[in-house]
Amino acid sequence: MISVQKPVLKDVKGNNNNIVTMIHKLLIQNYAIIDAIEIDFHSGLNIITGETGAGKSILMGALGLILGGRADSSSLLNKDKKSIIEGFFAVKEKKLVIDFLQEEGFDYEGTLMLRREISASGKSRAFINDSPCTLQQLKQLSSLLVDLHQQFDTLEIAESDFQREVIDILAGNHSYYISFQEKYQQWKQLLTNIQKIETEKANFAKEADYHQFLLDELIQLNLKENELEELDAEWQLLSNAATIKMGLSNAYEALDNSEQPLTASLKNIQASLTNISKLYPVIELQLERLKTLYIELKDIAQELSHIADSITDNEARAIVVNERITAGDKLLRKHGFTHTKELLTLQTDLQHKLNAVFTIDEQYQQYQEAAKKLEKELQEIAAIIKANRSKQAPIFEKAVNTLLKQVGMPNAQIKVAFEPTQLTIHGTEEIQFLFDANKQGRFEPLGKVASGGELSRLMLCIKSLVASTIDLPTMIFDEIDTGISGEAAKQVGIIMQTMASTRQIICITHQPQIAGKASAHFYVYKEAEKDGIKTKIKLLTESERVEAIAKMLGGEKPTAAALENAREMMN
Repeated sequence: MISVQKPVLKDVKGNNNNIVTMIHKLLIQNYAIIDAIEIDFHSGLNIITGETGAGKSILMGALGLILGGRADSSSLLNKDKKSIIEGFFAVKEKKLVIDFLQEEGFDYEGTLMLRREISASGKSRAFINDSPCTLQQLKQLSSLLVDLHQQFDTLEIAESDFQREVIDILAGNHSYYISFQEKYQQWKQLLTNIQKIETEKANFAKEADYHQFLLDELIQLNLKENELEELDAEWQLLSNAATIKMGLSNAYEALDNSEQPLTASLKNIQASLTNISKLYPVIELQLERLKTLYIELKDIAQELSHIADSITDNEARAIVVNERITAGDKLLRKHGFTHTKELLTLQTDLQHKLNAVFTIDEQYQQYQEAAKKLEKELQEIAAIIKANRSKQAPIFEKAVNTLLKQVGMPNAQIKVAFEPTQLTIHGTEEIQFLFDANKQGRFEPLGKVASGGELSRLMLCIKSLVASTIDLPTMIFDEIDTGISGEAAKQVGIIMQTMASTRQIICITHQPQIAGKASAHFYVYKEAEKDGIKTKIKLLTESERVEAIAKMLGGEKPTAAALENAREMMN
């Protein structure tokens, strides 16, 4: 996929002063064979050259770390110190970047700094504007800042997702595509809900008869809240009525109705103490307590009598209660319950399940209607997307084929093929780039027939077209010129120079034709120091550029002709 999030369609005509996003400084400390270097990148086309093995790929490795790449402690030059890579970016008013920083809670005051630290133990830490961040946050943010294209990235061009995205970007389908994907997700969720309901309905149909049988049992018993517990208490009374009545009667007799009832004894004691209290007033308090006790015992005796009178040996009621308890216990044991409330809860649940059959039919119908409506809307949007793609395809083919001639592939042609499909999240068709390298009239899938060098140049051509349509971030090309030279290399340089008029380009190259187009030319070299060989980098002056390009043309000791040729390339 093209490493850009939420493409912003806009007119990008202008000059270097209008570049929104660029990396203006890269600091590397204690990484591989780099002790400490600082690179001040320019807007426009930044070219990096140097001999093989000088450390150009190390620069890309270090840059990859602040873009969220994998850290490795073996890359530390000095194992006693941590490695630090810092990148400083100017983003001006780039909304996607500022929105990301605000949403994720990072401070922003005009300059953006990404930092990665790697300790000797291999532990890695990442920072955004000096605030710790996760690796995922670093990757998300860096994808808005840098599009890093390395040699192996050319394989991406053969992927269907990349090919479709290119056509949609150039066709201006972004807003339609976003709307389509949102509706598609809703539609798929509705289809999932419909399938779930169909499964539930099938299960309901299997279980409905059994549930109805269980419900009928409970409805027939018609239990009330706590009924079985209350019936059990009543059964205890009915089954022991005679014993209880006799006990109550005996208590009443002892208190108030026997030959020597307790209340009469208390009355006699009370009378005796009343006579004494006239002579000895101290016991009046005790006398009052006895009076209270006498009244309380008389009251208790009366209540016990009334209770005893109310208890009858109701055999008919006992039979009814026993049958009710037996029926209730049968259902309790059947369902593994112990209380009436559990049976009542089950009854409610069974009723809800059976009622749900009717409710679910209504919901099923609603989902069906909503899904049909969404599918119709999706088909309408898909038709617009398809029309835009179809309109863009010949324009894209013509533009790419023209650029292929420029980069030394005069006989190569690309064709956009559309394969109709059922409705998917990408529309109603699959897109595939077909390629014919030698005008043989046989177009085959790009990934099967194009060589690595052809894929590299194709990728450059396509990215140059995309870059003219959307606001791509800083673009970095790591030796994308592999396998080309001469006029083809010159045309690649021209394409990069054109792209660099509206965005920052950083390119590692071995081709003098490309190096000659630089706005800023950096040279990577090795230098022997007392503690070993270190990688260095410097920004070349005008005269140094002439000599460096001449050496790329004619060897370590360039001739006057090579020097003149270098000047011509630069101009």
